[in-house]
Amino acid sequence: MSDNKSGPADSESTPRHPAWQDVPDQQWNNWLWQLQNRITRREQLEPLLPLTAEERAGVILSNSKLAMSITPYFFGLVERDNPDGPIRRQVIPRVEEMKRSPWEMDDPCGEDSSMPVPGLVHRYPDRVLFLVTDRCAAYCRYCTRSRVVSGVGDQRLDTNYEAAFDYLRQHQEVRDVLLSGGDPLLFADEKLEFLLSRLRAIPHIEFLRIGTRIPIFLPQRITAEFCAMLRKYHPLWISIHANHPREITAEAHAALGRLADAGVPLGNQSVLLRGVNDDPAVMKALVHRLLRARVRPYYIYQCDLIAGSAHLRSSVRKGIEIIEALRGHTTGYAVPQFVIDAPGGGGKVPINPNYVLHMNDDRVLIRNYEGRLFEYPEATELLPKRTTAKSVRGEAMVVAPSRIHEEVFG
Repeated sequence: MSDNKSGPADSESTPRHPAWQDVPDQQWNNWLWQLQNRITRREQLEPLLPLTAEERAGVILSNSKLAMSITPYFFGLVERDNPDGPIRRQVIPRVEEMKRSPWEMDDPCGEDSSMPVPGLVHRYPDRVLFLVTDRCAAYCRYCTRSRVVSGVGDQRLDTNYEAAFDYLRQHQEVRDVLLSGGDPLLFADEKLEFLLSRLRAIPHIEFLRIGTRIPIFLPQRITAEFCAMLRKYHPLWISIHANHPREITAEAHAALGRLADAGVPLGNQSVLLRGVNDDPAVMKALVHRLLRARVRPYYIYQCDLIAGSAHLRSSVRKGIEIIEALRGHTTGYAVPQFVIDAPGGGGKVPINPNYVLHMNDDRVLIRNYEGRLFEYPEATELLPKRTTAKSVRGEAMVVAPSRIHEEVFG
């Protein structure tokens, strides 16, 4: 049985759309065939999926902002009879993408202002973001980098690889390089290995990371040969991007298993999206399915203030509610960190439920996932006058509400 009634069991394969039922398995399972047969135009899409007026207009206008592209494999998950389906909302353009709210931005994370050389973002002291490509297997309609990704926007990504390598050699404080884009795993094995080998040759770079949605959009790309190549460049970490439990299909599960067997630690970064995963039960099903695929839930991002994303943004309150529903109610490994990437380049800010209710020099008043209240003594040189014997021994105590009011408020 599935742990989420809206999604397939972990062992189920993605159903093929009838349009591809006769494609031989050898072709279907070839990642290059999948790329060559992506849905990129309205003329391809409409015979396969009845579109709403909002979707039809969005598809027509998409090439002026962010291109449409969907692999045949992933299209099998798109809900044909439900325009509000969680998979469909992520990849089918809608006319709302053309509406810009006053607080939305082209570059919500302020990456362009932190780019010392084209394609290299250096915001945090010891790590950099290396934007190695502007193309993806499929395009998420809430893409943070829609200003440069897919090649149809007003801005271009002109990464200068050699300038980036020179910059990294000169900046010995950099110990961590994250390859992203676009999606680095779209590169052929040889091209990606060229980048990894050049980075690994810089002595002060301790480890490499890759951000990718390929195992979700195009799991056929994760071949045995590809995984063997990655083994040469450890320590190497990969962050995937899955938003809904239905995305962890049998094919995705197998691809993630190949990466894990190659010694690659895997984490997942979700984006909180309205009508997709802004529901505690859906998110709980997702994180459980990720753990079974040997992927550690890492981040839930509040949707960035990218232009045209208002129809997909859920509330910060909903994100906190989801963390409340996970913390203590499932294993800690399944609880990601909810973050807001502070608009304009402030970096990731963790957003947590309020578990610390009061703190002074003597003690901390906390609540647990059940709402029960406890006090814990602070480590001070002099014991507070009102500390009990239990507190002196460093044991947490359950505190009665009347006692809390007396001690905190007087």
